[in-house]
Amino acid sequence: MGERVDDRELERLAGAAAELLVGLPGTPDGVRGRDEFVRWFERHGLDGFAVELAAADPATEDNAWRTELWRDRLREAILAAPGPLGPLGRTGSPGPPGAQAADELRAIVDELDRPDPTPLRAPESGDLLDFREGTFHGQVIGVQTVHNSYAAPAPDSAQPPALDWLLAKDVEPLTHGVRPTRRVRGLPVLPPYVRRDQDGAVNSAVEQARSESGLVVVLGQAYVGKSRAALAAMAQVLPDHRVFAPARDEDLRELPALLRGRAERCVVWLDDLDGHLGGRGLEPRLLAQLSALEAVVLATMRDEAYDKCVGTSAQGRLLDLAQLVELPRTWSPAELERAERTGDPRLTEAVRESGTVGVATYLAIGHRLWNDWRRARNPQRHPRAHALVRAAVDLARCGLTGPLPRDLLVTVHDGYGIAGLERESLDDAWEWAGRRRYGSLRMLRCSDREPRPFEDVLPYAVRAAERSDREAGPFGNVLPYFVHTAEQDDGFPAVAGWVWGQAVEAARADPSAYDVESVVAGARAAYAKEAEAGDGSAMHALGLLDESLGEGEKAESWFRRAAEAGWTESAGRLGRLLVERGESREAESFLESAAEAGDHEAATLLGKLLRDRAAVWFEAAKKSGNPEAAHCLGDLLLADGDADGADDCYLTAEQQGYAGAARSAGVYHLLANAPEIARVWLERAAAAGDDAAAGLLLDMEGETEGLASAEGYFSVSDTYPLDNTHHGVVLEKLGRLDEARKDYEKGYAADDPYAAYRLAVLLEEQGDGEEAGVWYRKAAVMGHPAARKAVAGRPGAPDTVKE
Repeated sequence: MGERVDDRELERLAGAAAELLVGLPGTPDGVRGRDEFVRWFERHGLDGFAVELAAADPATEDNAWRTELWRDRLREAILAAPGPLGPLGRTGSPGPPGAQAADELRAIVDELDRPDPTPLRAPESGDLLDFREGTFHGQVIGVQTVHNSYAAPAPDSAQPPALDWLLAKDVEPLTHGVRPTRRVRGLPVLPPYVRRDQDGAVNSAVEQARSESGLVVVLGQAYVGKSRAALAAMAQVLPDHRVFAPARDEDLRELPALLRGRAERCVVWLDDLDGHLGGRGLEPRLLAQLSALEAVVLATMRDEAYDKCVGTSAQGRLLDLAQLVELPRTWSPAELERAERTGDPRLTEAVRESGTVGVATYLAIGHRLWNDWRRARNPQRHPRAHALVRAAVDLARCGLTGPLPRDLLVTVHDGYGIAGLERESLDDAWEWAGRRRYGSLRMLRCSDREPRPFEDVLPYAVRAAERSDREAGPFGNVLPYFVHTAEQDDGFPAVAGWVWGQAVEAARADPSAYDVESVVAGARAAYAKEAEAGDGSAMHALGLLDESLGEGEKAESWFRRAAEAGWTESAGRLGRLLVERGESREAESFLESAAEAGDHEAATLLGKLLRDRAAVWFEAAKKSGNPEAAHCLGDLLLADGDADGADDCYLTAEQQGYAGAARSAGVYHLLANAPEIARVWLERAAAAGDDAAAGLLLDMEGETEGLASAEGYFSVSDTYPLDNTHHGVVLEKLGRLDEARKDYEKGYAADDPYAAYRLAVLLEEQGDGEEAGVWYRKAAVMGHPAARKAVAGRPGAPDTVKE
């Protein structure tokens, strides 16, 4: 069983089954055999073939033609069938597609193709017995290949006992089909349930199903709140029922056997009922068995799925047995008032914004689209489409509400620095951003017309969905829900100053389409109220706007006000402006404020300013005869690479008998390769309690580190890419030239021009002038000064290198 269905076996099996099927009419097993084939087609999702077979009139059809027809259909059904599943849909060994369907069809053929029925005899090993016509008064053990709904559950079944299923009052909505919405800090994940006008009808239907058993289906369009309403009714009417919630397409045929004999009552929860229909799922006979066990079946179903299923034979018969309650998309005034009274900000916002699209749809679709758009930024998804939508959102936030030219959106979207844009073409990005999602909304409504592919932003997303194409115009709308969410999301980036500039520039470039003053006023209005109330971030944004317009004095004024209000980003920006204007002293306080807040660029600039100021004052004090100032100035000069200037400062301090410069003088002489002079100075400093000088002396007292130690110190690693070259230098000194060359090549691969230069020198020393020239040129191209000189001095050097 479960073997691979190869082509030859498939043809043989389909042919035998087709001949048997066509020859059934008029035989003792004719009706039963036809029903077996009908059920086989239904189990494997081909209801159309099942209906046609059940209605066929063999007296009016040619048998040869019918055999060919049904052979093709049987083959198609086997090829389309999935691999086998374990009990109640728990996945077993994967198996090849069609294996289970083929096994079941073989069993039907074997059963119906017996030449003569024979009396039952004592079972022997390997017998397959059909118990469906038997009556039993004791324990019977049998093996069958057909899954009968009355079979006892398999001992190794993964299905949990009914006692382990949740009670209806404890069911978590989010794990049973309810859609999430925007989370709000300090509030439950879901807003509180708002009683719908149809709740009375749903509760009444569920109450009747509890008394009489049966199927209740809550109908409606997508995202109208069907699951939340049905679960609320289940928790209220059936609080102590155990809930069985199977996965989509799960095999339900063993459920009656699993429930039989249980003391607890059960409710079967089938969210999106169309995913639980068919031969393996819910059908009229299985519903009858569940009703006999006093089980309630509660389901939801979309309108379009209902319309499709009601037209089929088996599924239509099932839906005819259901109590239907329809949930509308639009909320009534009473429902909106109840939502408003909850006080939950998500519901109160949806009441204000949703219009006729309905509160539930607003909460669910807006959240899903926002998440889809945020995830699209991933370089492996749709980063360019993400950036285009971001550009439209930011321009709308700037107050640019007129038509948005394609080139403006392209220009702005390029400025975000989002990774992976090169992976997606503009055409693909427009298509993705303009695609209708979840049956109602698009992120952007795109147009093939030029030069204006987008239309103005509407007040709210749902209104864009409700308006006809004629009303919305020939262009596109950026989904306004995004603008609303971006403005409320504390973590969403503020509109950059350069985007404000692009918006105003676009308005000025096309004054017939835009009122420039209105656009600028709109940009300012976004922040003016908050800025006047002391909001530093709004002041900073206004400064960016004025800076992008070239209004430097106004920008500086806003940056100054924002900095004084404690907005450190503005403090850093103002400090840089002042430094560029030569007002370094005034800039220092602003840079220090920004540096303390973590602005590393401001900290670096401030450090350089203070260093330069320190050098000026040390120089002034040195000229006035202060030996300590001479010492400090010498340390600054030595750190800056001015060894001669440092030596002059240390000598000035020494002339005045200032011993505090002893360690610095010692370090200078170490660098000057005068270790004995350095030792004298360091001993003086150590004797005065200078621990750093004492440490240097200890290092000098030990054995001089050899090349072996240097080789270990500069061991090659990815952490220190320059050490590829350093390690090669040590190996070269050790005479291991081939190994040194490999290290130099690694260093060059890590973009170290010194590696190329060292390799050129090595090759030249080995007499390979031609290859040495190649590496000199490589190093020179990378900007190495010594390599440039070497190349410039070689015959035939180009002028660009000599420069």
